Amino acid sequence: MQVFNVEGMSCGHCVKAITQVIQDKDPAASVRVDLAAKEVGVESSLTAAQVIALISEEGYGVKLV
Repeated sequence: MQVFNVEGMSCGHCVKAITQVIQDKDPAASVRVDLAAKEVGVESSLTAAQVIALISEEGYGVKLV
């Protein structure tokens, strides 16, 4: 599982938006969001760079932990 630090997440809508954008590219992806820790864990065939690009496109600051 790749873990990313994501700035700007604050609510359930943020969780849904991030999960959806990743699963749109990889329907089999497993996405775990921890709002309090500002972390997103992703198990996917997507590369870290692809995941970062997708989350960034949603307007969040993101980096690999």
